[in-house]
Amino acid sequence: MKEFVVIHDFLVSDAVVGDWDGEEECVAEKVNEFYHTIYQMAEDDIDPEELTNLLNLVWDAWIGEDSLPELEYDDIYDWCRHLLENREQYLEQNNL
Repeated sequence: MKEFVVIHDFLVSDAVVGDWDGEEECVAEKVNEFYHTIYQMAEDDIDPEELTNLLNLVWDAWIGEDSLPELEYDDIYDWCRHLLENREQYLEQNNL
């Protein structure tokens, strides 16, 4: 049921990520990589509301992290896997 979630509604551009000392495009790419990775890794029959809530966690968790521009794909993949494997904890923690 994840096909009911439109991933393009979540994707960001360098214009909305804030000031990253010239790294805005890189930061936007990293944030978008989180969104794409979660979407791809989520099971096909995930509840659309649950997937939306998980995707919404990316911005709050990462936009203020100084390490964001330096993250490698493996780091992003590992975080996304952890998020999906522990979704109940994350959703409860964020009252979602």
